[in-house]
Amino acid sequence: MPRRWSDWQDFPTSGPREAIGGIKAASQRGAFGANWWAKRWIEVLESFQIGGRLQRGRSYARRGQVLKVEIEKGIVQASVQGSRPAPYDVSITVASLTGAQWKKIAQELGKQAIFAAKLLAGEMPHDIEKAFAQAGFSLFPEKAGDLTTSCSCPDWSNPCKHVAAVYYLLGEAFDRDPFLIFRMRGMDREEFLELLGAAASSIDEAAPIAPEPLPDDADEFWHGKPRPPELLGNLNAPEVEAALLKRLGALPFWSGEVPFFEALTPAYRGASARALRQLFAVNEKTEVV
Repeated sequence: MPRRWSDWQDFPTSGPREAIGGIKAASQRGAFGANWWAKRWIEVLESFQIGGRLQRGRSYARRGQVLKVEIEKGIVQASVQGSRPAPYDVSITVASLTGAQWKKIAQELGKQAIFAAKLLAGEMPHDIEKAFAQAGFSLFPEKAGDLTTSCSCPDWSNPCKHVAAVYYLLGEAFDRDPFLIFRMRGMDREEFLELLGAAASSIDEAAPIAPEPLPDDADEFWHGKPRPPELLGNLNAPEVEAALLKRLGALPFWSGEVPFFEALTPAYRGASARALRQLFAVNEKTEVV
């Protein structure tokens, strides 16, 4: 007797093959993302009402089914292990902003120094979306049509669960390095910081510093004055811990068991403490002599 469609519905669906060396999501339960901008990315995706594919995508991201993710200007390309032997090719194309549009955004952000300071410290300022809006643009996709997705899997749904898994890993990557959002919209970190610096300079140019006259005393000129005790100011540990790491940004899609930033931060913290101890020891020795 020929089978009916309802008979096929009773068959269990095949699960994905085990992926070796995949990128496992840092969040194994609960919500994805720690910082507000990563949560905002997930919130935007969930507002598109993709349905149960997002839930299956979360499962794939947590199992490590995504083998690699590459973020280039305007496009994300990934490889996801599904139920077939060969991994599926996933691409996510994002509506990029033009150079002129980015310049306008940089001019808006350059009006407040806090924007550059936060971005340089690896943080996304809370008011950055407002600044983008004032420039006439949006930082995050506003509608599903702003994202064009494709996957080589046989699933007719678009986006499928493989695309959804990449969505979630992108959220965690943005969490570690907010400049990846900029790259996805068509602008690299260094290019944007150059635009931002030029915009800030044009808005508030510092007054030129008058040259200091040479001392009248020739002996003082050749031997110099004693170093003032307050020359270095107050010596304390940096207020922003591991600022250089934040400035360089995290390695995208780090697959180590410990997050990249957390793995190296103790070394930076210890170096700061040792530097302070060494400096104070030298000062004390100098004073004694």
